[in-house]
Amino acid sequence: MCGICGFTGEIIDRGDKQEVLRRMTEIITHRGPDSSGFYTDEDVAMGFRRLSIIDISETGDQPIYNEDKSLVLTFNGEIYNYRELREILLQKGHVFTTQTDSEVLIHGFEEWGEDLLNKLRGMFGFAIWNKKDKSLFIARDYFGIKPVHYAVVNGNLVYGSEIKSILEYPGFERKFNRNALDRYISFEYSVPPETFFEGVYALMPAHYLWFKNGKVETHRYWEPKFEPDESMTEEEAVDEIAKVFEESVSAHKISDVEVGCFLSSGVDSSYVSTYFSGQKTFTVGFDNGERYNEIEWAKNLSEKIGVEHHYKVITPEEYWGNIRKVQYHMDQPLADASCIALYFVSKMARDYVKVVLSGEGADELFGGYNIYHEPDDLASYQKLPLFLRKALAGVAKALPFRFRGKNFLIRGSQPIEENFYGNCSMFTMEEKKKLLKKDIPCTRPQELTMPYYNRVKDLDDVTKMQYVDINVWLVGDILLKADRMSMANSLELRVPFLDKEVFKVASRLPKRLRVNSENTKYAMRKAALRRLPPETAKKKKLGFPVPTRVWLREDKYYNIVKDAFLSEASRQFFNTDALMKLLDEHKAGKCDNNRKIWTIFVFLVWYDIYFNGGSHEPGVMPELH
Repeated sequence: MCGICGFTGEIIDRGDKQEVLRRMTEIITHRGPDSSGFYTDEDVAMGFRRLSIIDISETGDQPIYNEDKSLVLTFNGEIYNYRELREILLQKGHVFTTQTDSEVLIHGFEEWGEDLLNKLRGMFGFAIWNKKDKSLFIARDYFGIKPVHYAVVNGNLVYGSEIKSILEYPGFERKFNRNALDRYISFEYSVPPETFFEGVYALMPAHYLWFKNGKVETHRYWEPKFEPDESMTEEEAVDEIAKVFEESVSAHKISDVEVGCFLSSGVDSSYVSTYFSGQKTFTVGFDNGERYNEIEWAKNLSEKIGVEHHYKVITPEEYWGNIRKVQYHMDQPLADASCIALYFVSKMARDYVKVVLSGEGADELFGGYNIYHEPDDLASYQKLPLFLRKALAGVAKALPFRFRGKNFLIRGSQPIEENFYGNCSMFTMEEKKKLLKKDIPCTRPQELTMPYYNRVKDLDDVTKMQYVDINVWLVGDILLKADRMSMANSLELRVPFLDKEVFKVASRLPKRLRVNSENTKYAMRKAALRRLPPETAKKKKLGFPVPTRVWLREDKYYNIVKDAFLSEASRQFFNTDALMKLLDEHKAGKCDNNRKIWTIFVFLVWYDIYFNGGSHEPGVMPELH
């Protein structure tokens, strides 16, 4: 695992090119503390930080070249089928000088060009410079496990695994993107391809980029299409899942260093951990009751499957003391409170191993989120005439108080395209209008998700929801925190569910074998049951609960958030009276506003770091200005 960065062209009156590249590379040292590498000529500068995993000798260092050195590669990720591709390329006459998976990319690109991408099995973000035609090619993996960002500055392309590198480029002018705040308030994360920095974009998953003659062109080379096979039986589905997942875990364990596994009480990571007999698992939790602590579940399972289990209880002081450090490493604000817990489990794991496997992606591929039950729950009600459902929803909205079934009446009056725009939805349009200052854009989040719905309009509602989550939620939240929190601790995180061969099987499952009245991830749980005790395989989806709702009712943490809500930065973007109402109602126990409060608070912390020059060091929360 590594980090890459670079830029094209010369730096005019802005300092030495090698020195600029060194700064861009050093700021992401956490992604690769083992070594660094550089390539510069009059047309390009390419930097690299290495975390040694495969071919850990110096021969695996980058940049890597083809035979005549006309192509130059820097690469972040792992290619799990590199040995098979290497053999094919050797038979075609290519000459290899290392044992690393990186070299397969440079020779593969020379042989197949863009068609290389669909031959790969792995996670990747890489850049290839062609000295002959002075073009730069950049590609990102199928699901967006590894990040790539880019900007065009004064006609030059500037790129990096993390936005931090781009911010170090002397010609880049740091400007806050107000459009990103609008989307963040709806989704709790910055929705790609836009970022919170004007002019900086995320290369989308399964896309590649060409930069030639001062122009950027992006293309999609793969799409996660669902094609349910209604003839598939339960037994066939379970057999196929069990077989392909075992193969995927085996491929993802390839390494020249020890590999460990994250472990919660859920079926996803538990299923992965059953392939780790005699190795190490890692869990964190909070001392706020069983709801916020999965350590005992993980400990018991570890004993049953014969792994060495390590755990940590995170104190409130540790959690709050590291919010700034976590948001700094995120590059952009992420209001998923579990990202800080992920930081701590990554930090603990790095004391023992360099690589861990985790369970991300199972919910999106196999239908794991509880919200996926909603189409079935609403089915009977939606048989009523639309005019009647809309009338009932209008009455429910008009009533100023909450009551059981209010949300059911409102959501039941709308098609799935209107009432679901991702696994997480924060503020309604009405709430956004009250909250945001008038000069901040305020748009319907459905405008962003509708193009995805249009691509799957002939499929059932559950499959539509999964498709939207794979393209939006998985990229903007789940994989962002997985990459940033592991890399902040120089730890490689691998996700065997997010494998294109696993997806081939998941994409064929009929809806009844994904989500039904018995459970979510139905067929996948049946496959896991072959290796797990029933209480784990059948356990209801919990997520990674963090006791923010409890803490925000304590004076100490209430006051920290209050100071942020009344800060000068807050007044730039929000109506502070509306913010304080959210906070005070929550503290008084009138309603649970903790996720909405957290969404705003995290943004203000992040903004203070990146635009007010605030500290990102761990410790007591400094005052926001």
